[in-house]
Amino acid sequence: MSTQHGTPHDSRRNRGLFRTKTVEQSILDTEEPEHALKKSLSALDLTVFGVGVVIGTGIFVLTGKIAKEQAGPAVALAFVVAGVVCALAALCYAEFASTVPVAGSAYTFSYASLGELPAWIIGWDLILELALGCAVVAVGWSGYMRELLGSAGWQLPTILSGTHEGRFGFDLLACILVLVLTGILVLGMKLSSRVTAVVVGIKVTVVLLVIIAGAFMITGANYHPFIPPSRPSEAGGGLSAPLAELIFGFTPSTFGVMGIFAAAAVVFFAFIGFDIVATAAEETRNPQRDVPRGILGSLAICTVLYVAVSVVVTGMEKYSKLSTDAPLADAFKVLGHPFFAGVISFGAAVGLTSVCMILLLGQSRVFFAMSRDGLLPRVFSRAHPRYGTPYRSTIALGVVVAIASGFTSIDVLAELVNIGTLFAFVVVAVGVIILRRSRPDLPRAFRTPWVPVVPVLSVLASVWLMLNLPAETWLRFAFWMVAGFVIYFLYGRSHSRLGIRNRRPAED
Repeated sequence: MSTQHGTPHDSRRNRGLFRTKTVEQSILDTEEPEHALKKSLSALDLTVFGVGVVIGTGIFVLTGKIAKEQAGPAVALAFVVAGVVCALAALCYAEFASTVPVAGSAYTFSYASLGELPAWIIGWDLILELALGCAVVAVGWSGYMRELLGSAGWQLPTILSGTHEGRFGFDLLACILVLVLTGILVLGMKLSSRVTAVVVGIKVTVVLLVIIAGAFMITGANYHPFIPPSRPSEAGGGLSAPLAELIFGFTPSTFGVMGIFAAAAVVFFAFIGFDIVATAAEETRNPQRDVPRGILGSLAICTVLYVAVSVVVTGMEKYSKLSTDAPLADAFKVLGHPFFAGVISFGAAVGLTSVCMILLLGQSRVFFAMSRDGLLPRVFSRAHPRYGTPYRSTIALGVVVAIASGFTSIDVLAELVNIGTLFAFVVVAVGVIILRRSRPDLPRAFRTPWVPVVPVLSVLASVWLMLNLPAETWLRFAFWMVAGFVIYFLYGRSHSRLGIRNRRPAED
């Protein structure tokens, strides 16, 4: 009997598009000297990474925009809905990460449970999600930095300030940020975690400052109505309307109860990244214990902070008057507290750097894992001989994202990032159920409770949020997936290491 596949059924599966890579083989591949990543992270490091990537754009950029345009003060409920969806997914991620402590997150999990083609698709999806997420956040960081530079009397030329309101330009600051962070990531995970720890300390301090100082400036009347009455959407339907409205015949609208769900589908962007903790499992000293703690701990901390900030900011200023560019800083300015506004702008600019760094980290690890499996060129799967980092994939992707961030518009891409993440959640939840059935013998340091109820709820919640995204977002996502299928069948399928192994005569 093969050491990798225990039943004839498994052997048949492993000759087709749904051939699975066993957990044992995935772990064995991480021990190859030229592909081995250095283990240096603890549970605290992982929690810091999680908080570092999640606390960012959602608080500093999206809060005011979503409150003003879709949910009003009920944006707090939208954060709760999005947090619940993430919590269900986090329980599934925690089980997989403790069972398969290998770089690649949902890609690696899918390879062990669903098979190679689904794994390729989810890996391709993650590359899009993390690349665009990093580019979007870099542009948000650039906006805060330009505001700080403007306060100091320095102005960048318009052509180097990015694309805004139909005016074309290149965002120089966003591009430089991504390149600098790429260099830090190449120099080692421990250095990256130390830089992140300092940045997260500053960021969380600023968030707590907003909550505490802003609580004394709340006006109760600003919460009325807490859930504004539903009104026709200015978008007027068509492809810009949520897919659920087109499928079920709803009238396109904002605010009201449906506005909360539509808002949740967008503020979900604020939670993107907690799953990146799972991509660092291979670089964690005790992944079975520490990765679940890092995932669940960071998500709990961030959800509480998000809800508190959204309650405070909509209490400080009427939701209809909130700024959509820098809502927290501008709310303090309006109330005559420019000092707090300046501190918030500084905290946002510093804080968003950690978001970019960790999104880059996650993307390079997924790319590295796919390359190590032969689905992408193997040249990118070499670890640095001194720093133990996947330096080739980090540099290549860093340059691509740096260029993309120079031409990125936040409004267009945030929703595309969301649908990619939700799709990953669906795949991971399904994978937990399948792996419980196919490999009940595997040691699981963390077990998702109430299987299959929790994974099924995770799938339903994720699909519901996906349906609340615009139809045009689904079309863009479908285009990216089709491109992924083409690349897999032209390159990945024939170069797959698993496929090559299975084509060789059995040696045992």
